[in-house]
Amino acid sequence: MENNKQSKTYPKPKYDGFYNKVIKRIIGLLIAGIALLILWPFYLIIALAIAIEDGFPVIYRAQRGGYKGKTFRISKFRTMVKNADKIGGGTTALNDPRITKVGNFLRKTKLDEIPQIWQVFIGKMSFVGPRPELMQYVNQYEGEEKDILKVRPGITDYSSVEFINLDEIVGGDNADEMYEKYVLKKKNALRIKYAHTVSFKTDTYILFKTVFEVIKKAFRFVFKKPSKETTAASNN
Repeated sequence: MENNKQSKTYPKPKYDGFYNKVIKRIIGLLIAGIALLILWPFYLIIALAIAIEDGFPVIYRAQRGGYKGKTFRISKFRTMVKNADKIGGGTTALNDPRITKVGNFLRKTKLDEIPQIWQVFIGKMSFVGPRPELMQYVNQYEGEEKDILKVRPGITDYSSVEFINLDEIVGGDNADEMYEKYVLKKKNALRIKYAHTVSFKTDTYILFKTVFEVIKKAFRFVFKKPSKETTAASNN
């Protein structure tokens, strides 16, 4: 009786299901292939814009924790100055001076993430799945946090939607400290939630929610008037 009650109260995590292991990969492969055929002109335009402003490379690659605990190098369009990781921490602060002009636009519209569609195509990532974390944090996973690595990392997930304005949350000072103190555990809890509830329904909900939030954020970025503080800072 106790086991039956527990199974109802704590449903079996879905990361071992057929959808996560097979169907999800097939869907990702097909959609990524079509997306790459459509989006390649945008890749060239964005790469050219980055190169004109700040030279090469145009792609930023960094180690992240991946599926089944295997590390991989996530790919993004470079949005910061060269060697930014040697200048500052791993968390992007509010109004981070390392961000380039083109990079700021790419971040606000989330276009910096589209190189990851190729990584979905080759099976390193999924469109929806736990956002891959820095290795310094992955190595600290314990208990249920290890379940995060039982699904492919994704371009978006619950935590991506919840913390879409992460720079505003961590602020401009001590961004790494603020992230570790106030954000990391909450993001991990949302990543665990995804690993335990992964399904077609969940993925569809997160995908549409992400599109809505990205459009809202991009709209605010394009049409928002600069504040007096921002104007004053740019004049100094």
